[in-house]
Amino acid sequence: MRDQHSTDAASVAIRTAGLRVTDSRRAVYDALLAHPHATADVIHEAVREVIESTSPQSVYNALADFTDAHLVRRIEPAGHPMMFELRVDDNHHHLVCTNCGAVTDVDCAIGHAPCLDPIDTQGYRVMIAEVTFWGLCATCAQAEGAVAPDRQTSSEHSTSPEHASTGRTS
Repeated sequence: MRDQHSTDAASVAIRTAGLRVTDSRRAVYDALLAHPHATADVIHEAVREVIESTSPQSVYNALADFTDAHLVRRIEPAGHPMMFELRVDDNHHHLVCTNCGAVTDVDCAIGHAPCLDPIDTQGYRVMIAEVTFWGLCATCAQAEGAVAPDRQTSSEHSTSPEHASTGRTS
């Protein structure tokens, strides 16, 4: 059963993005709230818990519509399937665990978008810089006996419930 508050938030967000509110779109949005940095497959499984007849294509369509409307951001860390997140209103980057695949948001290193400026833009007007930091999350570093940076807390690691059950965030 969906939480009425999240479903209401989904309706408002979808409508504000200029899209028609449907049960399927609300379920996809709610799944993204529950599963940050989720793949389409993870989102599909979460939506099927609410709407059993939902097809993968329906989820892909909603994600494409959300991406086009700037309601979600698609990220594609090298060697990982594309993932989707609702955090679109700022310039941030990602930390990816090379062991378990956990993905965590990290704020931009310096200032406004883009936070990195190339030495020579070659005539391009740079609007955003995408940075992915790779390393061991606190849990994997601890398991390997390495010392994890003190900036990452266990609550940051647990942004995705799948991490605990499957060893990956998405």
